[in-house]
Amino acid sequence: MRASVYLLIPLLLFMLLVDIYTYRGTKPLIARINNSIARHTLTYLFWSISVFIFAAFTTFMFGIKHVKQADAYIYSGYLVAGFALFYFPKFVFIFFVLIKDIQGAIRRTITWFRERRNKSVPQFNSKRKMERSEFLYQMGLVLAAIPFASILYGVTKGKFNYRVMRESIRFNNLPKAFKGLKIVQISDMHLGSFNKNFEKVEKAVELINEQEPDLIVFTGDLVNNFAEETDGWAPVLAKMKAKIGKYSILGNHDYGDYSYWRSEEDKAKNLAAIKYFHKQMGFRLLLNETETINIKGEEIALVGVENWGKPPFPQHGDLNKATQGTEHLPFKILLSHDPSHWDEEVIKNSNIDLTFAGHTHGMQFGIERAGIKWSPVQYKYPRWGGLYREGDQYLYVNRGFGYIGFPGRIGMPPEITVVELA
Repeated sequence: MRASVYLLIPLLLFMLLVDIYTYRGTKPLIARINNSIARHTLTYLFWSISVFIFAAFTTFMFGIKHVKQADAYIYSGYLVAGFALFYFPKFVFIFFVLIKDIQGAIRRTITWFRERRNKSVPQFNSKRKMERSEFLYQMGLVLAAIPFASILYGVTKGKFNYRVMRESIRFNNLPKAFKGLKIVQISDMHLGSFNKNFEKVEKAVELINEQEPDLIVFTGDLVNNFAEETDGWAPVLAKMKAKIGKYSILGNHDYGDYSYWRSEEDKAKNLAAIKYFHKQMGFRLLLNETETINIKGEEIALVGVENWGKPPFPQHGDLNKATQGTEHLPFKILLSHDPSHWDEEVIKNSNIDLTFAGHTHGMQFGIERAGIKWSPVQYKYPRWGGLYREGDQYLYVNRGFGYIGFPGRIGMPPEITVVELA
């Protein structure tokens, strides 16, 4: 309880500061509305939304012990979405209030210096000053509507607006029988975040099948933390079809490291259930091992490692173990959840031709338009989305199928990757 209070007090102070400053800017605009009922309604609405958000945080903080562990991710996502929806636009609006305040401070400073020098003080036109202030407030409101609309779209439609990304990659050492091999990659489902929204995901499964893949690979983070998140999903995800096979690996969230467990035995049971679910949906889970793919007598290696990430992320992956016995195979594909692994081990210590990774989600926010490719996640992961190359080795980083934390996607749609080998 003490920890909850320590978190809620700074949150309350922060929200009050933002709300008071925002209200300062909106009050002159509200005052210009002739209808008194409309004025009082807008004022009441402004403060009641803030009270509701803080009350929701308070209820969650003190009631979380009574919430089913897997559901805690859903409720916290709602809180994050509500906070972002109503406070990010306020940050934009406050920027214009600050401009107005800075202008006022400059005028007062000039007046003070002129008075000190006993010179005539310029008479600022108060009407013009008011018009300028109101223009800044109105501009702030207009621009604040942009993040509001973007966030609202992201949490309602954007998180299910699946995008197919296509790449054709040419390799000199690819066996002829594998020319035109079509691989579909998905990553980071985070099933618990979908809150049993089977219908939306079924449409994504249909989109995957429309690609007519030879292989389907899933690069980790099936759940947020708990095996119970998979309940009811097997009939949906088992519908994914591949001509040759479906293969998967584990991600950092699959090990149950982000929760308290009563015993190591309970944690081990959770992981075992998650591993078993891969079989239920028809995927061959690769745990630091290799599957040999054979077409017309020619072979390539499909290598799968457990999660390997920079601390604090776990390093269960063992590339040496996984690639044992593949020396005679002319072409190798690696599934590794975290793209950091490619830079740290793969391109330094192996001859793996193509690596598939995920993990970053593209931070579920960014811009990829008109030649611009940007996401805040690039400051943590230089290789965060799309195709990368070093010499003859390639890495493709999937931007994620699901979501976690913020329950939406803004400018970073959920991705289904189609890679064709040439």
